[in-house]
Amino acid sequence: MTKRHQDWELRQMQSLPLEAKIAKSQLRIREWYDYWNGQVYVSFSGGKDSTVLLHLVRSVYPDVPAVFVDTGLEYPEIKEFVRSTENVTIIRPEMTFKSVIEKYGYPVISKRQAQYIREARNTNSEYLYRLRTEGIKRDGSIAPYAKISDKWLYLIDAPFKIDDKCCYVMKKRPFTIYESETGRKPYIGTMASEGLNRELNWLRYGCNAFEHKRPISQPISFWLEEDIWDYLERYNVPYAKIYDMGWERTGCMWCGFGVHLEDEPNRFQRMAKTHTNLYRYCMDKLGFAEVLSYIGVPHEPVED
Repeated sequence: MTKRHQDWELRQMQSLPLEAKIAKSQLRIREWYDYWNGQVYVSFSGGKDSTVLLHLVRSVYPDVPAVFVDTGLEYPEIKEFVRSTENVTIIRPEMTFKSVIEKYGYPVISKRQAQYIREARNTNSEYLYRLRTEGIKRDGSIAPYAKISDKWLYLIDAPFKIDDKCCYVMKKRPFTIYESETGRKPYIGTMASEGLNRELNWLRYGCNAFEHKRPISQPISFWLEEDIWDYLERYNVPYAKIYDMGWERTGCMWCGFGVHLEDEPNRFQRMAKTHTNLYRYCMDKLGFAEVLSYIGVPHEPVED
């Protein structure tokens, strides 16, 4: 991978005071807007990060539209907040979540591990099977990051399907269709501090990925979690009520990626208390009780 930036540059930018971060982000926002002649939009999830992004973009260009994908996986408080936000276009995926897990499989562990498990289960290639289960390349060398973690090898024989396609079908594809139909290019509220892949993307492309196969702008990608809360408080920006209910993560309600890493109460245990009916549907109708039990994730019994 060719790096456009060095690690120290990211750390330096992450250490800047909020005022300097705002100024740099606004500069990237203007660069993106000018490059695409104003044919841009904000990818809006209703979460705190994209709320800050939307406020920041509209502080420079008030008429930039926001686009929200109604996947059916959003918490009610998120949907309520989205409906209260001006100039938001709502789009929908072509499949329901239930249809996705029935056709492809459950999103558990991580996107990479789910992909590897799917490939190992479905391939007719002896080479790909050995690569995903043992990490052995064609030349006999070992590629440890190309294999399923030893801890999860047993999931190859799980009594349910596992896959990584959910995010693409439910979120990425609807945005791709919107961009194709309108010609608009997105501002996205992801941050490098959220994971290794996002950090690597920043090192390769910076904030504005003009040369990416899907051009995207991530003008707050060098911000940190505390910057988001500081901005919301400093500028008195309204945000979704779910954060005041003890929730820190407001992505897709029934996503299983990363739940095995969470302390108790995990996202599903918390859902059992704050959104009982949605929890019951997830466990019973969607089959997550069996899935979570199989991967060793604690969850609450479903009450009749």
